[in-house]
Amino acid sequence: MSVDYGDDSENYGEDEDIEAIRQRKMAEMQKKAAEEERQREIEAQKRALLRTILTPEARNRLDNLRLVKPDLVQALESQIIALAQANRIRVPVTDEDVKRMLEAIYQQTKKDYRIRFR
Repeated sequence: MSVDYGDDSENYGEDEDIEAIRQRKMAEMQKKAAEEERQREIEAQKRALLRTILTPEARNRLDNLRLVKPDLVQALESQIIALAQANRIRVPVTDEDVKRMLEAIYQQTKKDYRIRFR
Protein backbone atom coordinates (compact mmCIF):
# COMPACT_ATOMS: atom_id res chain seq x y z
CA MET A 1 0.00 0.00 0.00
CA SER A 2 1.48 3.33 -1.03
CA VAL A 3 0.65 6.72 0.31
CA ASP A 4 0.08 9.52 -2.18
CA TYR A 5 1.35 12.81 -0.83
CA GLY A 6 0.46 14.64 -3.99
CA ASP A 7 2.48 17.30 -5.73
CA ASP A 8 2.68 19.55 -2.68
CA SER A 9 5.49 17.61 -0.97
CA GLU A 10 7.67 17.69 -4.09
CA ASN A 11 7.08 21.39 -4.64
CA TYR A 12 7.84 22.11 -1.00
CA GLY A 13 11.36 20.70 -1.36
CA GLU A 14 11.90 22.63 -4.57
CA ASP A 15 10.65 25.82 -2.93
CA GLU A 16 13.19 25.37 -0.13
CA ASP A 17 15.97 24.88 -2.69
CA ILE A 18 14.90 27.94 -4.65
CA GLU A 19 14.70 29.99 -1.46
CA ALA A 20 18.18 28.83 -0.40
CA ILE A 21 19.58 29.80 -3.80
CA ARG A 22 17.79 33.16 -3.59
CA GLN A 23 19.25 33.79 -0.12
CA ARG A 24 22.78 32.94 -1.34
CA LYS A 25 22.42 35.26 -4.33
CA MET A 26 21.12 38.05 -2.10
CA ALA A 27 24.07 37.63 0.29
CA GLU A 28 26.51 37.70 -2.65
CA MET A 29 24.91 40.86 -4.03
CA GLN A 30 25.05 42.57 -0.63
CA LYS A 31 28.69 41.60 -0.20
CA LYS A 32 29.52 42.91 -3.67
CA ALA A 33 27.66 46.16 -3.01
CA ALA A 34 29.53 46.65 0.27
CA GLU A 35 32.87 46.03 -1.47
CA GLU A 36 32.01 48.51 -4.23
CA GLU A 37 31.03 51.11 -1.63
CA ARG A 38 34.33 50.56 0.20
CA GLN A 39 36.21 51.03 -3.11
CA ARG A 40 34.31 54.28 -3.78
CA GLU A 41 35.21 55.57 -0.31
CA ILE A 42 38.88 54.72 -0.84
CA GLU A 43 38.86 56.47 -4.23
CA ALA A 44 37.18 59.54 -2.71
CA GLN A 45 39.84 59.72 0.01
CA LYS A 46 42.57 59.30 -2.59
CA ARG A 47 41.10 62.11 -4.74
CA ALA A 48 40.87 64.39 -1.69
CA LEU A 49 44.52 63.73 -0.82
CA LEU A 50 45.64 64.33 -4.39
CA ARG A 51 43.70 67.63 -4.47
CA THR A 52 45.81 68.86 -1.57
CA ILE A 53 49.09 67.40 -2.87
CA LEU A 54 48.95 68.23 -6.60
CA THR A 55 48.61 71.56 -8.35
CA PRO A 56 45.63 71.87 -10.72
CA GLU A 57 47.98 71.57 -13.72
CA ALA A 58 49.53 68.37 -12.36
CA ARG A 59 46.07 66.89 -11.69
CA ASN A 60 45.02 67.82 -15.21
CA ARG A 61 48.08 66.09 -16.69
CA LEU A 62 47.35 62.91 -14.72
CA ASP A 63 43.67 63.01 -15.68
CA ASN A 64 44.60 63.27 -19.36
CA LEU A 65 47.17 60.50 -19.07
CA ARG A 66 44.66 58.29 -17.25
CA LEU A 67 42.68 58.01 -20.50
CA VAL A 68 45.51 56.11 -22.20
CA LYS A 69 47.51 54.63 -19.31
CA PRO A 70 45.23 54.15 -16.28
CA ASP A 71 47.54 51.62 -14.59
CA LEU A 72 50.52 53.97 -14.83
CA VAL A 73 48.56 56.88 -13.38
CA GLN A 74 47.20 54.75 -10.54
CA ALA A 75 50.71 53.60 -9.63
CA LEU A 76 52.11 57.14 -9.87
CA GLU A 77 49.30 58.56 -7.72
CA SER A 78 49.92 55.92 -5.05
CA GLN A 79 53.64 56.71 -5.15
CA ILE A 80 53.00 60.47 -4.86
CA ILE A 81 50.66 59.95 -1.88
CA ALA A 82 53.19 57.70 -0.14
CA LEU A 83 56.03 60.19 -0.73
CA ALA A 84 53.92 63.11 0.50
CA GLN A 85 52.82 61.27 3.63
CA ALA A 86 56.45 60.40 4.38
CA ASN A 87 57.47 64.05 3.78
CA ARG A 88 59.86 62.92 1.06
CA ILE A 89 58.43 65.20 -1.62
CA ARG A 90 57.78 68.93 -1.78
CA VAL A 91 54.07 69.80 -1.63
CA PRO A 92 52.36 70.99 -3.77
CA VAL A 93 53.61 68.74 -6.52
CA THR A 94 53.75 70.76 -9.73
CA ASP A 95 53.23 69.75 -13.32
CA GLU A 96 57.01 69.87 -13.82
CA ASP A 97 57.48 67.46 -10.89
CA VAL A 98 54.97 65.06 -12.44
CA LYS A 99 56.76 65.31 -15.79
CA ARG A 100 60.06 64.41 -14.11
CA MET A 101 58.47 61.44 -12.33
CA LEU A 102 56.92 60.22 -15.58
CA GLU A 103 60.26 60.58 -17.37
CA ALA A 104 61.99 58.58 -14.62
CA ILE A 105 59.37 55.83 -14.88
CA TYR A 106 59.74 55.84 -18.66
CA GLN A 107 63.53 55.51 -18.39
CA GLN A 108 63.20 52.59 -15.96
CA THR A 109 60.70 50.72 -18.08
CA LYS A 110 62.06 51.58 -21.52
CA LYS A 111 63.03 48.55 -23.55
CA ASP A 112 66.12 48.63 -25.67
CA TYR A 113 65.65 46.76 -28.91
CA ARG A 114 68.70 45.69 -30.84
CA ILE A 115 68.68 44.10 -34.21
CA ARG A 116 71.79 42.14 -35.10
CA PHE A 117 72.72 40.99 -38.57
CA ARG A 118 74.98 38.00 -38.97
